[in-house]
Amino acid sequence: MQSMISLNSIIFNGMEATPIDVQVQLSSGLSKPEFNIIGLADRAVKESAERIRNVLSALNLSLPPKRLTVNLSPADVEKSGSHFDLPILCGILCAIGVLSETELEKYLILGEVGLDGAIVKTDAVLPASVWANNNGLGIICPGDQGAEARWAGHSNILAPFHVVQLINHFKGSQTLPLPEFITPDTVTNSTLDMSEVRGQESAKRALEIAAAGGHAMLMVGPPGSGKTMLASRLPTIMPEMTAEEILETSIIYSIAGQLNNKSLLSSRPFRSVHHTSSPVALAGGGSDARPGEISLAHNGVLFLDELPEFNRATLEILRQPMESGRILISRARRNATYPARFQLIAAMNPCPCGHLGNAALSCSKAPRCAEAYQNKISGPLLDRIDLHVDVDGVNPWEMNNDTSPRETSLQIRQRVVAARNKQISRQGKVNAHLDGAELERYAVLNEELTAFLNNAAEKMGMSARGYNRIKRLARTIADLRGADDIAMSDLAEALSYRPINRGKYGVKI
Repeated sequence: MQSMISLNSIIFNGMEATPIDVQVQLSSGLSKPEFNIIGLADRAVKESAERIRNVLSALNLSLPPKRLTVNLSPADVEKSGSHFDLPILCGILCAIGVLSETELEKYLILGEVGLDGAIVKTDAVLPASVWANNNGLGIICPGDQGAEARWAGHSNILAPFHVVQLINHFKGSQTLPLPEFITPDTVTNSTLDMSEVRGQESAKRALEIAAAGGHAMLMVGPPGSGKTMLASRLPTIMPEMTAEEILETSIIYSIAGQLNNKSLLSSRPFRSVHHTSSPVALAGGGSDARPGEISLAHNGVLFLDELPEFNRATLEILRQPMESGRILISRARRNATYPARFQLIAAMNPCPCGHLGNAALSCSKAPRCAEAYQNKISGPLLDRIDLHVDVDGVNPWEMNNDTSPRETSLQIRQRVVAARNKQISRQGKVNAHLDGAELERYAVLNEELTAFLNNAAEKMGMSARGYNRIKRLARTIADLRGADDIAMSDLAEALSYRPINRGKYGVKI
C-alpha cells in the first residue's frame, strides 16, 4: 500500500476560513480502477471524479487498477464548490508519480478544471490568498485570477491556465511568471453628479447629512420627484474607501463570485434591490450560505425603492444588521457571519397611486389608502431610520427655467470628508455607529439642550432609540459646520427629520 498524499485547500463559512486537508491514497487489490471521494462532500465535489478522469485522459494518463480514495478532512465539515478539482487532481498526479508531494505541500491549491485540462475561475481566491499569505503558504489558483491573488500582497503565486503548464513548471521545462499586480483605481468612474439635480434643496441637504454621518434615510414623495436620482448620487459625495475597506469589500465580492478579476472593488458599492427580492437574496444564504445584498452593500449604499412593496418579513431582516453591522446566516450544517455595515437609503410613494395631496391626480381611495399603505412598514424599522424627508415634485417649467448655479458632487464631498475626518479623529468611527458610553462622551448636550430634547421627546412620544438617534444626527450636523459643540440649531434641525412631523405626506411611526 502506498503512503497517503496530503495537500492543502480551503473553504469559507462566511468570512471565516477553514483549511481542508486533501488526502489521496491508492490501495491495491482491485482488477480495475475505483474512485471514491469522502469527507462530507456535496454533489459538485463528488462530480470532480468524472472531470478528473477526463483530464487524465486528455493528458494521456490513466488511473492504475487500484482503489483511489480521496478524503477531505476534517470529515465533519461540509465541503461544497468545484474549487476542489485542482487539489484533488494534483494529489492524484502525486500518487501516480507525475508530481512531487514535497513541492506541492508548500501551496494552498484551489481551482476548477475543465474536461480538456483548462483551469477555470472559481470563487474566494482573494480571501484564500490572504489566508495562505498569513500562514506561510504559496497559492496555486486559476490563471485568470492570478492578479486577484496578488492583491493580498502575496508573492509566491502560481497561476496556470492549464494543467500542463503546472506540470511543466514543476518538471522544470517551463516557468510560470508571477502574475502582474494591478493597482486598484480609487477614483470613481461614475458620470453621475449632484449638479444634475434641480431643486430639492432640502433633500440634498438631508443627503449630505446622511453621507457625513453614515445615517439611514427615507425619502417620501410622488412619482418622478427625483428620489431615485438623489439616491443614486449618494456615492458621489461619500469619501473614497480606505485600503482596509477596499480589501474587506472585495473579499465579500470574491466569496460571492462577483469580483472582477482585473481590479479590486475600489468604488463604494451601490446595491439597488428590487421589491420582489426574497429574504435569502437580501440576507444571504442558500445551500452554501452565500452573502446577500446587505453584505454586498457593506461599506456602501443599500437602496430600497418602493419600500412598502417589499414583503414585510424581508424588510424585518434589516433591523438586526442595521444595529450590529453584521448578519448571521444559520443553516442545518453551517453558520456563516458576514459584515453588513451598509447605509440604508429608502424611497417610497405616499400611497399606492403616488399622488396623495394632488386632487387632480390622486385616486378615489385617497387619502384612506395612504395609511394602510404606509403601515406596511413596521414602526421598529422606521425608528431605525434617522432622516425622514418629504420630496415634493418639481414643476417641469420651473426646472427648465432654473439657470442658477448648482453645487457639484465634488463641492459637497469636500464638506462631507471634512466632517467624517473630524469624527474619525475624535472617536474612530462615524456618528451613526456611536452607542452607549461613546454617545454620552461625544454627543454632549448642555442643560438647555437636554431640557429642550427631553420636552420634544415627551411630546413626540419618542423611543429611547429615537432619542439617541437625534443626538447622533445633531452631532453630525455640528460636525458639518466644523463645530466642537452641539448648538440649538443643530438639535432643532435633527428633530425636523423625525417622522412625528408627518409632513405633507403623512408618514409617521
